[in-house]
Amino acid sequence: MNTRALMIAAPRSGGGKTTTTLGLLTALRKKGLQVQAAKTGPDYIDPAFHEVATGRPSLNLDSWTMSGDMLEAMLADAAQGADILLIESAMGLFDGLMGPQDARGAPSDIAQRFGIPVLLVLDVSGQGQSAAATAHGFATLNPNVNVVGVVLNQVGSERHLTMASEAIRSAGLKVLGAFMRDPTLQLPERHLGLVQAREQSELNALLSTLGTRAEASLDIDAIIAGAQEITPVRHDVQTIPPPGQRIAVADDQAFSFFYSHLARSWRLAGAVIVPFSPMADEAPDPSCDACWLPGGYPELHGPQLASASHFHDGLRRFAQSHPVHGECGGFMVLGRAIEDAQGVVHPMTGLLDHVTTFARRKMNLGYREGTLMHDCALGAQGDILRGHEFHYARISEAGSDEPLAMLRDGNGKDLGPAGAWRGHVSGSFFHVMAARHEGSFNEQ
Repeated sequence: MNTRALMIAAPRSGGGKTTTTLGLLTALRKKGLQVQAAKTGPDYIDPAFHEVATGRPSLNLDSWTMSGDMLEAMLADAAQGADILLIESAMGLFDGLMGPQDARGAPSDIAQRFGIPVLLVLDVSGQGQSAAATAHGFATLNPNVNVVGVVLNQVGSERHLTMASEAIRSAGLKVLGAFMRDPTLQLPERHLGLVQAREQSELNALLSTLGTRAEASLDIDAIIAGAQEITPVRHDVQTIPPPGQRIAVADDQAFSFFYSHLARSWRLAGAVIVPFSPMADEAPDPSCDACWLPGGYPELHGPQLASASHFHDGLRRFAQSHPVHGECGGFMVLGRAIEDAQGVVHPMTGLLDHVTTFARRKMNLGYREGTLMHDCALGAQGDILRGHEFHYARISEAGSDEPLAMLRDGNGKDLGPAGAWRGHVSGSFFHVMAARHEGSFNEQ
Protein backbone atom coordinates (compact mmCIF):
# COMPACT_ATOMS: atom_id res chain seq x y z
CA MET A 1 0.00 0.00 0.00
CA ASN A 2 1.23 3.52 -0.74
CA THR A 3 2.08 5.84 2.12
CA ARG A 4 -0.81 7.89 3.46
CA ALA A 5 -0.10 11.50 4.46
CA LEU A 6 -1.85 13.95 6.77
CA MET A 7 -0.93 17.46 7.95
CA ILE A 8 -1.51 18.51 11.56
CA ALA A 9 -2.17 22.27 11.49
CA ALA A 10 -3.72 25.02 13.59
CA PRO A 11 -4.80 28.66 13.29
CA ARG A 12 -1.71 29.86 15.18
CA SER A 13 1.43 28.92 17.03
CA GLY A 14 0.88 27.57 20.52
CA GLY A 15 -2.44 25.93 19.65
CA GLY A 16 -1.42 22.36 20.49
CA LYS A 17 0.04 21.07 17.20
CA THR A 18 3.18 19.58 18.71
CA THR A 19 1.58 17.67 21.57
CA THR A 20 -1.17 16.44 19.23
CA THR A 21 1.40 15.33 16.65
CA LEU A 22 3.58 13.56 19.21
CA GLY A 23 0.55 11.82 20.72
CA LEU A 24 -0.65 10.65 17.30
CA LEU A 25 2.82 9.48 16.27
CA THR A 26 3.12 7.45 19.45
CA ALA A 27 -0.40 5.99 19.17
CA LEU A 28 0.01 5.07 15.50
CA ARG A 29 3.34 3.41 16.15
CA LYS A 30 1.72 1.46 19.01
CA LYS A 31 -0.80 0.15 16.46
CA GLY A 32 2.09 -1.43 14.59
CA LEU A 33 2.30 1.13 11.79
CA GLN A 34 5.57 2.38 10.33
CA VAL A 35 5.27 6.09 11.03
CA GLN A 36 7.25 8.95 9.49
CA ALA A 37 7.11 12.60 10.57
CA ALA A 38 7.98 15.92 8.98
CA LYS A 39 7.75 19.61 9.82
CA THR A 40 6.89 22.46 7.49
CA GLY A 41 9.11 25.51 7.49
CA PRO A 42 12.45 26.17 9.14
CA ASP A 43 12.56 24.26 12.43
CA TYR A 44 15.30 22.14 13.94
CA ILE A 45 13.76 21.46 17.38
CA ASP A 46 10.40 19.78 16.72
CA PRO A 47 11.88 17.23 14.27
CA ALA A 48 14.12 15.94 17.06
CA PHE A 49 10.98 15.15 19.10
CA HIS A 50 9.47 13.47 16.04
CA GLU A 51 12.53 11.26 15.73
CA VAL A 52 12.22 10.03 19.32
CA ALA A 53 8.51 9.30 18.80
CA THR A 54 8.95 7.44 15.49
CA GLY A 55 12.46 6.00 15.62
CA ARG A 56 13.05 7.58 12.19
CA PRO A 57 14.77 10.87 11.26
CA SER A 58 12.24 13.62 10.62
CA LEU A 59 12.63 16.17 7.82
CA ASN A 60 11.66 19.70 6.87
CA LEU A 61 9.46 20.77 3.96
CA ASP A 62 9.55 24.44 3.03
CA SER A 63 7.99 25.93 -0.09
CA TRP A 64 10.08 29.11 -0.14
CA THR A 65 13.58 27.76 0.41
CA MET A 66 13.10 24.54 -1.58
CA SER A 67 12.25 23.86 -5.21
CA GLY A 68 9.26 21.74 -6.17
CA ASP A 69 11.56 18.90 -7.27
CA MET A 70 13.40 19.01 -3.96
CA LEU A 71 10.16 18.89 -1.97
CA GLU A 72 8.95 15.94 -3.99
CA ALA A 73 12.28 14.15 -3.62
CA MET A 74 12.16 14.51 0.15
CA LEU A 75 8.55 13.33 0.29
CA ALA A 76 9.57 10.29 -1.76
CA ASP A 77 12.37 9.56 0.70
CA ALA A 78 10.03 10.04 3.65
CA ALA A 79 7.40 7.76 2.14
CA GLN A 80 9.86 4.91 1.65
CA GLY A 81 8.99 2.13 4.10
CA ALA A 82 6.34 4.22 5.91
CA ASP A 83 2.66 3.41 6.27
CA ILE A 84 1.71 6.93 7.27
CA LEU A 85 3.40 10.34 7.16
CA LEU A 86 2.32 13.02 9.63
CA ILE A 87 3.43 16.56 8.77
CA GLU A 88 3.34 19.07 11.61
CA SER A 89 2.78 22.58 10.31
CA ALA A 90 4.61 25.66 11.50
CA MET A 91 2.73 28.74 12.77
CA GLY A 92 -0.80 29.00 11.38
CA LEU A 93 -1.91 26.95 8.39
CA PHE A 94 -1.91 29.91 5.97
CA ASP A 95 0.94 31.92 7.53
CA GLY A 96 3.94 32.78 5.34
CA LEU A 97 5.38 35.52 3.20
CA MET A 98 3.12 37.73 1.10
CA GLY A 99 4.44 36.04 -2.05
CA PRO A 100 5.18 34.43 -4.42
CA GLN A 101 1.90 32.62 -4.86
CA ASP A 102 1.98 28.97 -3.68
CA ALA A 103 5.61 29.38 -2.55
CA ARG A 104 5.24 31.65 0.48
CA GLY A 105 6.66 29.21 3.00
CA ALA A 106 3.11 28.61 4.28
CA PRO A 107 2.08 25.09 5.38
CA SER A 108 -0.93 25.39 3.07
CA ASP A 109 1.49 25.52 0.10
CA ILE A 110 2.64 21.98 0.89
CA ALA A 111 -0.89 20.70 1.54
CA GLN A 112 -2.17 22.14 -1.72
CA ARG A 113 0.76 21.14 -3.91
CA PHE A 114 0.74 17.48 -2.89
CA GLY A 115 -2.95 17.02 -2.07
CA ILE A 116 -2.27 16.34 1.62
CA PRO A 117 -5.39 16.62 3.82
CA VAL A 118 -5.32 18.76 6.96
CA LEU A 119 -6.38 17.87 10.50
CA LEU A 120 -7.08 21.20 12.21
CA VAL A 121 -6.19 21.47 15.91
CA LEU A 122 -8.40 24.15 17.39
CA ASP A 123 -7.75 25.69 20.81
CA VAL A 124 -11.28 26.48 22.01
CA SER A 125 -10.36 28.07 25.33
CA GLY A 126 -12.42 31.21 25.88
CA GLN A 127 -15.07 30.38 23.26
CA GLY A 128 -17.91 27.98 22.61
CA GLN A 129 -19.99 27.96 19.42
CA SER A 130 -17.75 30.67 17.95
CA ALA A 131 -15.14 27.98 17.40
CA ALA A 132 -17.26 26.88 14.43
CA ALA A 133 -16.62 30.18 12.67
CA THR A 134 -12.86 29.68 12.96
CA ALA A 135 -13.08 26.09 11.78
CA HIS A 136 -15.38 26.99 8.88
CA GLY A 137 -13.13 29.86 7.81
CA PHE A 138 -10.04 27.66 7.71
CA ALA A 139 -11.92 24.93 5.83
CA THR A 140 -13.21 27.27 3.13
CA LEU A 141 -10.53 29.95 2.68
CA ASN A 142 -8.70 27.95 0.02
CA PRO A 143 -10.81 25.35 -1.83
CA ASN A 144 -7.61 23.51 -2.78
CA VAL A 145 -6.74 22.83 0.87
CA ASN A 146 -8.82 19.98 2.25
CA VAL A 147 -9.58 20.17 5.99
CA VAL A 148 -10.80 16.64 6.75
CA GLY A 149 -11.54 17.12 10.41
CA VAL A 150 -11.05 19.08 13.61
CA VAL A 151 -9.49 18.17 16.95
CA LEU A 152 -10.61 20.38 19.82
CA ASN A 153 -7.96 21.37 22.35
CA GLN A 154 -8.12 22.99 25.79
CA VAL A 155 -11.73 21.93 26.38
CA GLY A 156 -12.88 23.03 29.83
CA SER A 157 -15.87 20.75 30.51
CA GLU A 158 -18.35 18.35 28.95
CA ARG A 159 -20.75 21.23 28.39
CA HIS A 160 -17.98 23.20 26.69
CA LEU A 161 -17.25 20.18 24.48
CA THR A 162 -20.90 19.84 23.47
CA MET A 163 -21.24 23.53 22.60
CA ALA A 164 -18.14 23.66 20.40
CA SER A 165 -18.42 20.25 18.75
CA GLU A 166 -22.11 20.56 17.85
CA ALA A 167 -21.54 23.99 16.31
CA ILE A 168 -18.59 22.71 14.26
CA ARG A 169 -20.57 19.70 13.03
CA SER A 170 -23.42 22.05 12.07
CA ALA A 171 -20.88 23.94 9.95
CA GLY A 172 -20.28 20.74 7.99
CA LEU A 173 -17.02 19.60 9.57
CA LYS A 174 -16.10 16.41 11.39
CA VAL A 175 -14.90 16.53 14.98
CA LEU A 176 -12.38 13.69 15.27
CA GLY A 177 -11.53 14.10 18.92
CA ALA A 178 -11.06 16.49 21.81
CA PHE A 179 -8.45 17.07 24.50
CA MET A 180 -9.61 18.31 27.88
CA ARG A 181 -7.60 21.08 29.50
CA ASP A 182 -4.54 19.65 31.25
CA PRO A 183 -1.91 22.15 32.45
CA THR A 184 0.48 19.32 33.36
CA LEU A 185 1.07 18.47 29.69
CA GLN A 186 3.40 21.34 28.86
CA LEU A 187 6.68 20.90 27.01
CA PRO A 188 9.39 23.08 28.62
CA GLU A 189 10.57 26.04 26.55
CA ARG A 190 13.51 28.43 26.29
CA HIS A 191 14.42 31.38 24.07
CA LEU A 192 14.49 29.53 20.72
CA GLY A 193 11.50 27.26 21.38
CA LEU A 194 11.16 23.94 23.15
CA VAL A 195 13.97 22.61 25.30
CA GLN A 196 15.76 20.11 23.06
CA ALA A 197 14.62 16.51 23.01
CA ARG A 198 18.10 15.26 23.97
CA GLU A 199 17.97 17.34 27.17
CA GLN A 200 14.70 15.88 28.47
CA SER A 201 15.29 12.74 30.51
CA GLU A 202 11.55 12.17 30.97
CA LEU A 203 10.68 12.49 27.28
CA ASN A 204 9.83 8.82 26.71
CA ALA A 205 7.44 8.88 29.67
CA LEU A 206 5.83 12.05 28.32
CA LEU A 207 5.45 10.49 24.86
CA SER A 208 3.79 7.46 26.44
CA THR A 209 1.36 9.76 28.27
CA LEU A 210 0.60 11.72 25.09
CA GLY A 211 0.07 8.48 23.15
CA THR A 212 -2.32 7.11 25.76
CA ARG A 213 -4.19 10.42 25.78
CA ALA A 214 -4.46 10.34 21.96
CA GLU A 215 -5.81 6.78 22.02
CA ALA A 216 -8.47 7.76 24.57
CA SER A 217 -9.42 11.13 23.08
CA LEU A 218 -9.13 10.79 19.29
CA ASP A 219 -10.86 8.68 16.66
CA ILE A 220 -7.60 7.15 15.45
CA ASP A 221 -9.21 5.01 12.75
CA ALA A 222 -11.08 7.98 11.29
CA ILE A 223 -7.88 10.03 11.32
CA ILE A 224 -6.03 7.29 9.43
CA ALA A 225 -8.92 7.10 6.96
CA GLY A 226 -8.71 10.87 6.46
CA ALA A 227 -5.08 10.65 5.36
CA GLN A 228 -4.49 10.58 1.61
CA GLU A 229 -2.26 8.20 -0.33
CA ILE A 230 0.67 10.01 -1.93
CA THR A 231 2.93 8.88 -4.77
CA PRO A 232 5.75 11.45 -4.93
CA VAL A 233 8.32 11.12 -7.71
CA ARG A 234 11.97 10.82 -6.75
CA HIS A 235 14.20 13.51 -8.29
CA ASP A 236 17.98 13.70 -8.36
CA VAL A 237 18.41 17.06 -6.64
CA GLN A 238 20.79 18.26 -3.94
CA THR A 239 20.24 20.75 -1.12
CA ILE A 240 23.80 22.08 -1.31
CA PRO A 241 26.84 20.04 -2.40
CA PRO A 242 28.73 18.42 0.49
CA PRO A 243 31.73 20.51 1.55
CA GLY A 244 33.95 17.43 1.57
CA GLN A 245 34.10 13.66 1.27
CA ARG A 246 34.45 13.19 5.03
CA ILE A 247 32.72 15.96 7.01
CA ALA A 248 33.34 16.46 10.73
CA VAL A 249 30.06 17.72 12.24
CA ALA A 250 29.84 19.02 15.82
CA ASP A 251 27.02 17.17 17.57
CA ASP A 252 26.14 17.68 21.24
CA GLN A 253 23.88 19.78 23.45
CA ALA A 254 25.63 22.99 22.31
CA PHE A 255 25.58 22.10 18.57
CA SER A 256 22.42 20.30 17.55
CA PHE A 257 20.64 22.46 14.96
CA PHE A 258 21.68 20.40 11.95
CA TYR A 259 19.01 19.75 9.34
CA SER A 260 18.47 16.07 8.61
CA HIS A 261 17.63 16.78 4.97
CA LEU A 262 21.07 18.36 4.59
CA ALA A 263 22.79 15.31 6.11
CA ARG A 264 20.72 12.98 3.94
CA SER A 265 21.58 14.91 0.79
CA TRP A 266 25.28 14.79 1.59
CA ARG A 267 25.18 11.07 2.27
CA LEU A 268 23.34 10.42 -0.98
CA ALA A 269 26.14 12.34 -2.73
CA GLY A 270 28.64 9.89 -1.23
CA ALA A 271 29.90 11.94 1.72
CA VAL A 272 30.53 10.50 5.18
CA ILE A 273 29.51 12.47 8.27
CA VAL A 274 31.84 12.07 11.28
CA PRO A 275 30.33 13.49 14.49
CA PHE A 276 32.39 14.95 17.32
CA SER A 277 31.59 16.75 20.57
CA PRO A 278 33.20 20.09 21.46
CA MET A 279 31.43 19.85 24.84
CA ALA A 280 33.43 16.66 25.48
CA ASP A 281 36.58 18.55 24.38
CA GLU A 282 36.81 16.61 21.11
CA ALA A 283 38.39 18.05 17.98
CA PRO A 284 37.40 17.28 14.37
CA ASP A 285 38.87 14.01 13.13
CA PRO A 286 42.07 14.85 11.19
CA SER A 287 41.02 12.34 8.51
CA CYS A 288 38.13 14.63 7.55
CA ASP A 289 38.42 17.22 4.80
CA ALA A 290 35.81 19.70 6.06
CA CYS A 291 34.26 20.74 9.38
CA TRP A 292 30.75 21.99 10.07
CA LEU A 293 29.69 23.65 13.33
CA PRO A 294 25.85 23.77 13.41
CA GLY A 295 23.75 26.13 15.45
CA GLY A 296 22.68 25.36 18.98
CA TYR A 297 23.06 26.89 22.44
CA PRO A 298 26.74 27.73 22.99
CA GLU A 299 25.68 30.77 25.03
CA LEU A 300 24.37 28.35 27.70
CA HIS A 301 27.69 26.48 27.90
CA GLY A 302 30.26 29.27 27.81
CA PRO A 303 32.59 28.04 30.60
CA GLN A 304 32.73 24.46 29.30
CA LEU A 305 33.37 25.50 25.70
CA ALA A 306 35.92 28.13 26.74
CA SER A 307 37.91 25.51 28.68
CA ALA A 308 37.80 22.90 25.88
CA SER A 309 41.46 23.39 24.95
CA HIS A 310 41.78 20.21 22.89
CA PHE A 311 38.78 21.29 20.80
CA HIS A 312 40.21 24.81 20.31
CA ASP A 313 43.70 23.62 19.39
CA GLY A 314 42.48 20.81 17.16
CA LEU A 315 40.05 23.06 15.28
CA ARG A 316 42.75 25.68 14.74
CA ARG A 317 45.11 23.04 13.29
CA PHE A 318 42.31 21.67 11.12
CA ALA A 319 41.46 25.12 9.76
CA GLN A 320 45.02 25.69 8.57
CA SER A 321 44.38 23.42 5.57
CA HIS A 322 40.66 22.49 5.52
CA PRO A 323 37.38 24.43 5.22
CA VAL A 324 35.50 25.14 8.45
CA HIS A 325 32.01 26.65 8.52
CA GLY A 326 29.85 27.73 11.45
CA GLU A 327 26.11 28.47 11.43
CA CYS A 328 24.61 30.72 14.10
CA GLY A 329 25.86 29.12 17.34
CA GLY A 330 28.77 27.63 15.40
CA PHE A 331 29.52 31.10 14.03
CA MET A 332 29.58 32.45 17.60
CA VAL A 333 32.12 29.81 18.66
CA LEU A 334 34.35 30.61 15.68
CA GLY A 335 34.66 34.19 16.96
CA ARG A 336 36.96 35.61 19.63
CA ALA A 337 34.47 35.46 22.48
CA ILE A 338 30.85 35.05 23.59
CA GLU A 339 29.29 37.28 26.26
CA ASP A 340 26.60 35.32 28.07
CA ALA A 341 23.30 36.56 29.53
CA GLN A 342 25.00 37.49 32.83
CA GLY A 343 27.61 39.61 31.05
CA VAL A 344 30.45 37.13 31.53
CA VAL A 345 32.80 36.98 28.53
CA HIS A 346 34.03 33.53 27.49
CA PRO A 347 36.97 33.24 25.05
CA MET A 348 36.26 31.12 21.99
CA THR A 349 38.38 29.75 19.13
CA GLY A 350 39.31 33.07 17.52
CA LEU A 351 39.31 31.66 14.01
CA LEU A 352 37.18 34.66 13.11
CA ASP A 353 37.53 38.13 14.63
CA HIS A 354 34.05 39.00 15.87
CA VAL A 355 32.60 38.96 19.39
CA THR A 356 28.95 38.06 20.05
CA THR A 357 26.76 38.93 23.00
CA PHE A 358 23.68 37.39 24.56
CA ALA A 359 23.56 39.97 27.36
CA ARG A 360 22.04 42.66 25.11
CA ARG A 361 19.93 40.36 23.06
CA LYS A 362 17.67 41.13 20.13
CA MET A 363 15.51 38.68 18.21
CA ASN A 364 16.33 38.17 14.54
CA LEU A 365 13.84 35.98 12.71
CA GLY A 366 12.99 35.41 9.07
CA TYR A 367 13.81 33.91 5.71
CA ARG A 368 17.12 34.82 4.13
CA GLU A 369 18.66 34.54 0.68
CA GLY A 370 22.44 34.82 0.59
CA THR A 371 24.78 35.39 -2.34
CA LEU A 372 28.28 34.15 -1.49
CA MET A 373 31.07 36.69 -1.81
CA HIS A 374 33.84 34.07 -1.51
CA ASP A 375 34.47 30.41 -2.18
CA CYS A 376 33.87 28.53 1.06
CA ALA A 377 32.38 25.35 2.53
CA LEU A 378 28.91 26.50 1.41
CA GLY A 379 29.82 26.74 -2.26
CA ALA A 380 31.48 28.99 -4.82
CA GLN A 381 31.50 32.77 -5.03
CA GLY A 382 28.21 33.91 -6.59
CA ASP A 383 26.20 30.88 -5.46
CA ILE A 384 22.75 31.79 -4.10
CA LEU A 385 21.48 29.97 -1.02
CA ARG A 386 18.18 30.07 0.83
CA GLY A 387 17.52 29.56 4.51
CA HIS A 388 16.65 31.56 7.60
CA GLU A 389 17.84 33.33 10.72
CA PHE A 390 16.50 32.74 14.23
CA HIS A 391 18.66 34.04 17.05
CA TYR A 392 18.74 36.44 19.97
CA ALA A 393 22.52 36.88 20.11
CA ARG A 394 24.07 39.72 18.17
CA ILE A 395 27.52 40.92 17.18
CA SER A 396 29.01 43.35 19.70
CA GLU A 397 32.38 43.69 17.94
CA ALA A 398 32.44 43.18 14.18
CA GLY A 399 36.16 42.49 13.87
CA SER A 400 38.25 42.82 10.73
CA ASP A 401 37.20 39.82 8.63
CA GLU A 402 35.63 40.17 5.20
CA PRO A 403 31.85 39.56 4.99
CA LEU A 404 30.76 36.14 3.76
CA ALA A 405 27.58 36.95 1.82
CA MET A 406 25.14 39.61 0.72
CA LEU A 407 21.74 38.94 2.30
CA ARG A 408 18.16 39.65 1.34
CA ASP A 409 15.09 38.83 3.38
CA GLY A 410 12.23 36.70 2.16
CA ASN A 411 10.52 39.69 0.55
CA GLY A 412 13.63 40.64 -1.41
CA LYS A 413 14.71 43.53 0.83
CA ASP A 414 18.47 44.09 0.78
CA LEU A 415 19.98 43.44 4.22
CA GLY A 416 23.57 44.13 3.21
CA PRO A 417 26.73 42.11 3.92
CA ALA A 418 26.67 39.50 6.64
CA GLY A 419 28.82 36.87 8.25
CA ALA A 420 32.59 36.61 8.15
CA TRP A 421 35.24 34.96 5.99
CA ARG A 422 38.93 34.45 6.54
CA GLY A 423 40.89 31.95 4.45
CA HIS A 424 39.48 28.46 5.06
CA VAL A 425 37.04 29.67 7.75
CA SER A 426 33.53 31.05 7.22
CA GLY A 427 30.41 31.61 9.25
CA SER A 428 27.22 33.60 9.74
CA PHE A 429 23.94 33.61 11.66
CA PHE A 430 22.29 32.32 8.45
CA HIS A 431 21.04 28.70 8.52
CA VAL A 432 21.23 27.23 5.01
CA MET A 433 18.38 24.97 3.89
CA ALA A 434 18.94 24.70 0.12
CA ALA A 435 20.53 26.27 -2.91
CA ARG A 436 18.20 28.38 -5.02
CA HIS A 437 17.49 26.43 -8.20
CA GLU A 438 17.09 28.49 -11.35
CA GLY A 439 13.68 28.02 -12.90
CA SER A 440 12.17 26.49 -9.78
CA PHE A 441 8.58 27.35 -8.93
CA ASN A 442 9.65 29.35 -5.89
CA GLU A 443 12.03 31.71 -7.63
CA GLN A 444 11.11 35.35 -7.21
